Amino acid sequence: MPDFRAKLFRIPGPGGWVFLTVPARHAPPPGGPWGRTPVRATVDGKTWDTSVWWDTKSQSTLLAVPKKIRGGKDDGDTVAAGVEPRA
Repeated sequence: MPDFRAKLFRIPGPGGWVFLTVPARHAPPPGGPWGRTPVRATVDGKTWDTSVWWDTKSQSTLLAVPKKIRGGKDDGDTVAAGVEPRA
């Protein structure tokens, strides 16, 4: 399912999360509570059910990528990724 490549970035601060930006052409429409949309995500061949959310500050869709999914990759690394909406 990987449809695009994206660079990981870390939100600064203690315990900062690592995200990737979903390109607009691959992003589901914002919806659900707080702009969260349920998706099935794949990053570097690992697939899990999660949500993406619309970030009003950057005007983009973000996917949080947990450590167990990204393995040794972190801020600044590029991954192969894909998202598909789920009910």
